[in-house]
Amino acid sequence: MFRVIFVMDIFNRSVVLAKGGVREKYRPVSDTSTVCSSSDPVEIVELLHPKEVYIADLNVLQGKESLETNVEVIREVSLKADTMLDFGISSSKDADKSLSIAGTAVIGTETGTLSAIKDIAYGNSGRISVSIDIKHGKVMKNDPELPESPFEIVKLLNDLPLKDLIFLDLDRVGTASGFDPEFLRKLVECSRHNVLLAGGVKDMEDLFTLDKLGIKGALVATAIHSGMVPPAVLSSGFKSNDEK
Repeated sequence: MFRVIFVMDIFNRSVVLAKGGVREKYRPVSDTSTVCSSSDPVEIVELLHPKEVYIADLNVLQGKESLETNVEVIREVSLKADTMLDFGISSSKDADKSLSIAGTAVIGTETGTLSAIKDIAYGNSGRISVSIDIKHGKVMKNDPELPESPFEIVKLLNDLPLKDLIFLDLDRVGTASGFDPEFLRKLVECSRHNVLLAGGVKDMEDLFTLDKLGIKGALVATAIHSGMVPPAVLSSGFKSNDEK
């Protein structure tokens, strides 16, 4: 089953719509969405019934506030859908906090060191996903132990007991601008984990293409709110070619 994971960027307990990874310019999702008139995370989940949700806590990711600002609303969402949470994890303590709120903790290369990723993954087998964060064509990272090449990072992570590997192209987030099929094919070939794509998905045709490339799922928001991907896919997904 190809997984369609609904993305909610939450800021001050409201969902905002991402655009090109410029977090300061995100606007309330209800301003432009064709499928929901509210920006309340719980109301949106109750309306769209996603099976899986990816939440980015922008208050914490922008360094503006603590996790306490959005914690209750995130916890409520996680009771209604399988939830993966990204708030800039850099330590085991952060991961423990995340896993006390949501089912899966996401560690991005932007904030997590290779050492921390290894420790957290082995300590929480099957409940950690790693996000390879790309901006302007380069891996976002602070740890010199993490290679410059996304393919080399994938190889370093192959032996870890991760749930998923996420490839996040921040330049394409909210742009519906597509993706590089050949690059993704190579990424899948390198990885022993299921690879999910975040950023650039425009419509159902893109999802079918990703499935053919061997990508196991996509993180989507703009494509849902624009009406190009029907919300029903969030609850049911669709069968891969090899499952038909």
